[in-house]
Amino acid sequence: MTERTGYPDGTPCWVELTTPDTAAASAFYGDLFGWSCEDLSEQTGRYTMCSVDGRPVAALTLQTGPSAQPGWNVYLATSDIEVTAAKVEVNGGKLLAPPTAEPGFGHYAVAADPAGASFGLWQADPFIGSQLHSEPGAMCWHEINTVDGRAVDAFYRALFGYEQEQIGDGAGFDYTVWQLDGEQVCGRLKMTEEWAGVAPHWMTYFAVADCDTAASRVPGLGGELAHGPFDSAYGRMAVVGDPFRAPFTLCRLPDEQRG
Repeated sequence: MTERTGYPDGTPCWVELTTPDTAAASAFYGDLFGWSCEDLSEQTGRYTMCSVDGRPVAALTLQTGPSAQPGWNVYLATSDIEVTAAKVEVNGGKLLAPPTAEPGFGHYAVAADPAGASFGLWQADPFIGSQLHSEPGAMCWHEINTVDGRAVDAFYRALFGYEQEQIGDGAGFDYTVWQLDGEQVCGRLKMTEEWAGVAPHWMTYFAVADCDTAASRVPGLGGELAHGPFDSAYGRMAVVGDPFRAPFTLCRLPDEQRG
């Protein structure tokens, strides 16, 4: 089992789902991934911790405000949130929520990159984020889907010093893999005309033991199957949506990449 005790700066370390109904989302993801979901907000449904075998892997937050949209939000680890947050606006992004302490957990901030995709920053104190990685029910990859590949590459590189490698052709398939000390940690995909109407966003991939089986169960649980399952060099995948159409990707990792 791939347990995590920490994350290097710039590594996706935690995910939270913004949803209009945490109880319904708990039922969906609990059935799909086997999550145990616990409301930590005195039965208000505003913050629900989701775990696999007692280890936190994700959280559900109650959507507030008419402009909020259901979706998965990624947090990037930082050992100094004040320094990282200060780099956001000088490099073309926008700081949406300044560094804030969560006593007993850590510090967070929320920002948007130059193309408008939002993301979080997380400084552990002592909560590191997901305690499992690349195990069924836990996150296994993240990528930013954007309309401006060069600007977004430069922005995140300025924040965390990623080594960025183009693995697509740079035209019809413009994809960069981001590495820290030689280890791949996330990626960037430039959206094409086929993505018309889709706003820039971070995509979360969750590992599953069998992609086809998991994908086939999604519609019956109230979600939707958007694309796949299909094979890739990084495993068998399917893009799906939960009952409120928050998108995410199911991934059966190749054997050599599994925990």
